[in-house]
Amino acid sequence: MTLGSFPILFITATRIGDAVLSSGLLHRLAQEVPNARFTIVAGPAAAPLFQDVPGLDQLIVLRKTKGGGHWFRLWQQVRKTHWGLIVDLRGSALSNLLRRKRRAVYRRGGGSPVHKVIESAAVLQLEADPPAPYIFTSAETELAARDLLAGTGPILALAPSANWVGKTWPLERFSQVAIQLLGDGGPLAGGRLMVLGGPEDVNVVPALRDVLPRGRFIDLVGKVDLLVSYAALKQAALFVGNDSGLMHLAAAAGVPTLGLFGPSDDRLYAPWGPKTRVVRGPREFEQIVSVDPGFQQALCHMMDLPVATVVAAATALLAED
Repeated sequence: MTLGSFPILFITATRIGDAVLSSGLLHRLAQEVPNARFTIVAGPAAAPLFQDVPGLDQLIVLRKTKGGGHWFRLWQQVRKTHWGLIVDLRGSALSNLLRRKRRAVYRRGGGSPVHKVIESAAVLQLEADPPAPYIFTSAETELAARDLLAGTGPILALAPSANWVGKTWPLERFSQVAIQLLGDGGPLAGGRLMVLGGPEDVNVVPALRDVLPRGRFIDLVGKVDLLVSYAALKQAALFVGNDSGLMHLAAAAGVPTLGLFGPSDDRLYAPWGPKTRVVRGPREFEQIVSVDPGFQQALCHMMDLPVATVVAAATALLAED
């Protein structure tokens, strides 16, 4: 720890989407706390998002174990520091066991549901002016993305995967959207298609690879880390994807973002920002919950969202930009 620094322990989410939505708090602290030095704790999926944070002393990956042993291991790693501030978005009891000047711990409220950005901001009493999601990237990360996207023509970014089949729009419909947006007469005519996802999503590539000639197809599925994906999204003209961490990354990158929703509550998880929109089929979230209360059914709840609705919403969003 640097002499005269202000050590901050920032405990964030396990899931990528939740970590992105709360990332604005980290940005605000970096801006407003002189000499801030960060130790960031995140789940295995979300941790890579924070590798380029300035003033980062340590990035700790918190892997859940039965019986809560992961919290004891974390305490062992951070107990020797006298923290200036502990921000705990997981609502744990850890800060009670650590030396600190101040702490801010998430407490589940019982009122009307609010967007997760606002809910996170309330931890630091910033709900009246919630900081927008923000991901730090280094010059090396930005350069890596630019090298991958060398070429001409606007980029349509698609993320056709999600963490559950119930909220995954059919892959063939993503193909139809790409054809209509990038084809002759489309709003991105002559452009390129960029497909994003993790290593577990490689099965989506064959269905989309033939939409365009090889020189206009950019396959990043399982090939780059989250930060490079985020930097690449900054160069896109439009993003279309299911409710997922990549959707929230796209919105944070400032690209016009169209989120496809079904069994997700867009009051809580809509993409955040002025260039974002949500589209769903004729059923509201509550109607879907009524037929699958525990979301245990292994079936798609997105079948009633037609291609025409998505293309129209995407075209309108592009016209606003």
